[in-house]
Amino acid sequence: MADLPSTVSGPDLLRLADRVAACQIKALSIKQPWPNRIFHDGKDVENRDWPTKGRGWFIVHAGVSKSECCEAEAALPRGGVVGMARITDCVTEMDSDWFRGRYGFVLRDAFPLPLVACKGALGFFRLPPETCAAVANEIRARAAQAGGPRDG
Repeated sequence: MADLPSTVSGPDLLRLADRVAACQIKALSIKQPWPNRIFHDGKDVENRDWPTKGRGWFIVHAGVSKSECCEAEAALPRGGVVGMARITDCVTEMDSDWFRGRYGFVLRDAFPLPLVACKGALGFFRLPPETCAAVANEIRARAAQAGGPRDG
């Protein structure tokens, strides 16, 4: 599993887990392989045809449908939560090889989680309480793996 961003400490993860457990953070469904690219290849923008005023953490849901992909990407997790990321801006221009949309949600602090199966929806959406609880537990497990508080 990928390392946590250096800007995210164990205590930050525990606070994030509490917010997720309380269903305070919305999810956004993204077709694979793009979530994988966000977590493992430095994809720093999510391209959309619509803008957002939202800033802060969101839950990354990998949709069931696929973008055009090769056989190796066919095994990527789908149909559930696969991680977390933070939106810091919404732009119409960006100096990034990943920017190709009308609007780009600028991403930071992304990290993967084990698949938590659930249905997705269009746009930002709320997850059911039992899914929020399962995702929060995965974040707490990441906090434990992080080895506790880190100075940043």
